[in-house]
Amino acid sequence: MNELVTDLKKLHDDTLSNLKSSKANNTLRAYKSDFRDFGVFCTKHGFNSMPTEPKIVSLYLTHLSASSKISTLRRRLVSIGMVHKLKGHYLDTKHPIIIENLMGIRRKKGSIQIGKKPILISHLKQIINVIDEQKIEKIKKLRNRTLILIGFSGGFRRTELISIDYEDVNFVEEGVKINLKRSKTDQFGEGLIKGLPYFTNERYCPVTSLRNWFNLSKIKTGPIFRRFAKGSILTNHRLTDQSVVLIIKNCLSLAGIENQNFSGHSLRSGFATVAAASGADERSIMAMTGHKTTQMVRRYIKEANIFKNNALNKIKL
Repeated sequence: MNELVTDLKKLHDDTLSNLKSSKANNTLRAYKSDFRDFGVFCTKHGFNSMPTEPKIVSLYLTHLSASSKISTLRRRLVSIGMVHKLKGHYLDTKHPIIIENLMGIRRKKGSIQIGKKPILISHLKQIINVIDEQKIEKIKKLRNRTLILIGFSGGFRRTELISIDYEDVNFVEEGVKINLKRSKTDQFGEGLIKGLPYFTNERYCPVTSLRNWFNLSKIKTGPIFRRFAKGSILTNHRLTDQSVVLIIKNCLSLAGIENQNFSGHSLRSGFATVAAASGADERSIMAMTGHKTTQMVRRYIKEANIFKNNALNKIKL
């Protein structure tokens, strides 16, 4: 009997482990962070957060709606439901009291989501120019310019950018191939190879900058984008995704560009927007960015063409 109980406990533990492994670590951290906020709300009002019930979740969403976007409310709902699932509890996140409440909140607030600004070609050139003119060590300048050029040209998410290892890079006659082992939309590690061609203008060429970075840094294995220790000593430690955000914002500021409405995602959205404005079709954009659905890419194309396909262009005044 004891062996049976032990076996069942092991099966239970292994099942929970499998459930957790189905999600990326960053996703699990986001779930926990969201659920902590829900827990604070429940404690303050004398509710149980685990397990909870649809009515309590609906009240929480109404509470959040005063200061949060619809996308935030939806994310919190997913997090609460997923944490319940991971803990072995059932929560009906499709219950009418939740869905109808969200629909009512959406009607009141409106559904247009204002995203962070994309880094466009004009911004990119200003950033690279100001980095090159900085009075700091050459190795720091080269790392930062390469990070931004590769991030933009490959349409990388910041977590993808910092995950690139030397072993993932293959220089070819046409440019460079970068093997992306895993990404947000590729949780099973099927991989994606991105091809970055040489640019005519070497100053803004991501391939040339990457070659120069390897020559100067002497990196031969491991992460290609690394942190510095005191004295501009390059370490073996990988940059964090938050470091990417700080580098981008700092470079924007140095270039005299207001950086409040830019983020780490601005490199990726910038690539998609510029590619769309230059006439690239959604399939070729998706092949580079790794988007699995056309919804977001079509939004980039629509925004890029807002003046190009504007009916007012036909009116002569």
